[in-house]
Amino acid sequence: MPAAAADVEETTGRSIAAVERAIDVLLFFGRSGRPDLGVTEISQELGITKGAVHRILTALRSRRLVTADPTTRRYALGPAAVALGRAYLARTDLRMLAAPELRRLAETCGETATLSVRRGETRLYVDQVPPNSELRIEVPLGTPFPLHAGASSKAILAFLTEDEIDAYLGQARLEVLTERTVTNAAALRKEIGLIRKRGYATSSGERQEGAAAVAAPVLDHDGCVIAVVSLAGPQFRFRQRVSEYAQHVVDAANRVSAEFGHGLVGTD
Repeated sequence: MPAAAADVEETTGRSIAAVERAIDVLLFFGRSGRPDLGVTEISQELGITKGAVHRILTALRSRRLVTADPTTRRYALGPAAVALGRAYLARTDLRMLAAPELRRLAETCGETATLSVRRGETRLYVDQVPPNSELRIEVPLGTPFPLHAGASSKAILAFLTEDEIDAYLGQARLEVLTERTVTNAAALRKEIGLIRKRGYATSSGERQEGAAAVAAPVLDHDGCVIAVVSLAGPQFRFRQRVSEYAQHVVDAANRVSAEFGHGLVGTD
């Protein structure tokens, strides 16, 4: 290889490495879980010299990707970084991102995989993938259901704010859909605590006679519930496999949540 070409290749390699280090620093701000960071912290965590970290921060600061506090000499994400995050979320299509997970669930478990969203004090299905089975559950897309009946509804209700939960359960009358629909506020509060602890909700005949389901929330970067992934099928097939199904559903919901920035803070 001619000397000139070798020099160009070497220079290009160094430039790419510098860009990768800058990206590593920027991503570290997003996952550290701290409001601001110092040069020493970044250097130690990423294994980059302090001099290199300082040069990277200076470059990021010039593009408003980070800001610096002149008193503490610590750095935080800047307005340009926030704008990038908002641009990504604005272009993110929930149904498109969830579709592969729904297909995987239906194929793996042999039951109907669904996606639901909240609309005020109701919940509605916006997508479903039925299994290749003659006996299966199919859900009505776009039909509103109350937030206290069924696994998908309870998975939304459980991850609302305390004020929202209090307001919903404080209604004079909670609608009865089947003889198994729970309408007692105290019982629902107890179940909400369990759902939050284990990360998923279950139901059996609460919204539809003969149907059972398990559902897990899709959370955004702030930990707010934006949707629910669920698996639904005939009760007799669900009884022995609820725990197995639950793990698949939680894993699928977590992967969709990651697309919205949830779980990035504090991860490696």
